[in-house]
Amino acid sequence: MANILFISPYYPPEGGAASACVNETAVHLLKCGHQVTVLTTLPNYPTGVIFPEYRGRLFQKEVLDGIHVVRVWSWVGLNRSFPHRFLPLGEYSAWYLSFAFLAPLFGGRAVGHPDMIIVQSPPLFDAIAVRLLAWWKRCPFIFMVSDLWPETAIQLGALRSRILIRFSEWLEWSTYRRATLVWVVTAWIRDKLIERGLPPERVLLLTNGVNITKFCPLPQAQARAELGWDNRFTILYVGTCGVTHGSITIIDAAEQLQDYEDVRFVLAGDGADKQYLITESQRRGLKNIIFLDPMSHGLVPTLLAAGDVCLAHVRKAPITEGILPIKMFEAMACARPIVLGVDGEAHHMAVDEAGAAIYVEPENAAALASAVL
Repeated sequence: MANILFISPYYPPEGGAASACVNETAVHLLKCGHQVTVLTTLPNYPTGVIFPEYRGRLFQKEVLDGIHVVRVWSWVGLNRSFPHRFLPLGEYSAWYLSFAFLAPLFGGRAVGHPDMIIVQSPPLFDAIAVRLLAWWKRCPFIFMVSDLWPETAIQLGALRSRILIRFSEWLEWSTYRRATLVWVVTAWIRDKLIERGLPPERVLLLTNGVNITKFCPLPQAQARAELGWDNRFTILYVGTCGVTHGSITIIDAAEQLQDYEDVRFVLAGDGADKQYLITESQRRGLKNIIFLDPMSHGLVPTLLAAGDVCLAHVRKAPITEGILPIKMFEAMACARPIVLGVDGEAHHMAVDEAGAAIYVEPENAAALASAVL
């Protein structure tokens, strides 16, 4: 039996894919007989406001699903806050940087003496936390890479500062070299890292997946009754509206389809671009698009069952060809067809192999509207 420590700023009771991914992996390791601890911060995602029951604390320990959870205070704030704008790195905020340094400082003693530490990137700055703790505890660590940062931020124009680019690239590559194992979630990322010189034996490919007990086909009529929905044809986007996702294309497609009264788009989630999308849809006078607050991960299967088509979409860039959206796995497990605006590995899996999706060119609103029809 090993004593395993996860480091993540996202963890239940927060919703979202990142939180669910860490939690489900931790629970699975627990069932395999290991002792698992999670070092995280006070729940605040996606609003940047700490949940009421956790306020006024600098440190807290609790047990959830058999997992020992150590929570430490870190700076949190809305994406629109000054510190976030001050850091010219889209998805990064002062929160990520503060967690990277404060988690080892406040939580280092409470996590005991792990045999192995696992940390996920993004956020890349968590590499600082794992390296400090691995040095302190004299134990190896696994670096889980679900997206190549900072390269994604550079290609999508979210990172322009030469100083931050150089620092982020140094942090990324030096962490690869220090990690005992680099766990990647797509073959595309694996191949890129090996091309850059990382030894193949140091790279483990283990894709994301889905809990098919929780995510399974449900009656649509029952799901719509629970949500209070009518019977319009519903295109459902569940997840983050951020720098990677090109969500304005959804607004453009909805505008092209506004004369079809029996068609609607539903966007459920949050992210840095959400308020802009709401403002833009209001400015255009769109009546066929609905914005919902994020739901707990346990309610997502009901939401998926209520939709007719699920949408997965990213910006058009070489770097996004290596993305395998978790929402794609969840939609397929719930027997929901997909309109897929993602190239590369996701296209091969969902379209070529599974026959579960209609492909559209990313950021092509006309193609998206046509696929919906």
